[in-house]
Amino acid sequence: MERHTELSNDHLDVRLSADELVVRARIDRPERRNALSERVIDGLLSVFEFADEAPVRVVVVRGTDGVFCAGGDIESMAGAIGEDARAHRREFKGMKQLIEGAVDTAALTVAAVEGYCLAGGMGLAAACDVIVASEDATFGTPEAKIGLFPAQALVPIMRTVTEKRALKLLFTGEHIDAATAHGIGFVTDLVAADRLDENLDSIVDDLTSPSPALIALGKEAFYNQREMGFREALDYMHDAVTLISMSDEAEAGIEAFLDDAEPDWKGRPEE
Repeated sequence: MERHTELSNDHLDVRLSADELVVRARIDRPERRNALSERVIDGLLSVFEFADEAPVRVVVVRGTDGVFCAGGDIESMAGAIGEDARAHRREFKGMKQLIEGAVDTAALTVAAVEGYCLAGGMGLAAACDVIVASEDATFGTPEAKIGLFPAQALVPIMRTVTEKRALKLLFTGEHIDAATAHGIGFVTDLVAADRLDENLDSIVDDLTSPSPALIALGKEAFYNQREMGFREALDYMHDAVTLISMSDEAEAGIEAFLDDAEPDWKGRPEE
């Protein structure tokens, strides 16, 4: 049985699993197609911070009423019109922090996508480690149609799909269906609309099986090495696997394997 946490607010419903391994955050602004308000962003950032301080191994982000997220809050953006550069920088700072938060948290992040996943919503999904999408999901970055450019969403999107495909998406604002998004490597798992919950639970269960140390260190190593040259990355990962192999949890895992038993994971390494 899941329980609510103190992180919930009027734009975000947050539940923690009974074993405290999974946090499920549901964006709750159906009247705005779950657009990213300041309260939504602050809430999600608090969820990522909470995951770092708790035994949480997986954070699931989802939307209400069959929509993932339609992007940034246009009404809020309109309020910055006529203001100076500092006001505009403040307006878009939250999206930057949100993308960083999804990548930097020590837990694995899962975007559970159904319905619209547009603009900043697509950027949020791209920043997550795993994207599970219903076959009825629709993806796109339509900012160009209103004179904007999905500059911040571009960063995780360009690191997820091929450059030419991403370029076309970003400049045309075209919508693509879930099958196409899966075909270009954006979606990790494509599932039937009527089996999203079932498949999502199975995937989350699999993601909670590694040790917390492996998740934290492995995720950090993954994102660091992808910015490096081949030999630099190989040297870096040599150091990373050495550190992981020296952890208490690696020792526990090897002993459990040799004893044909389940490992007793203790927790993440101290900073």
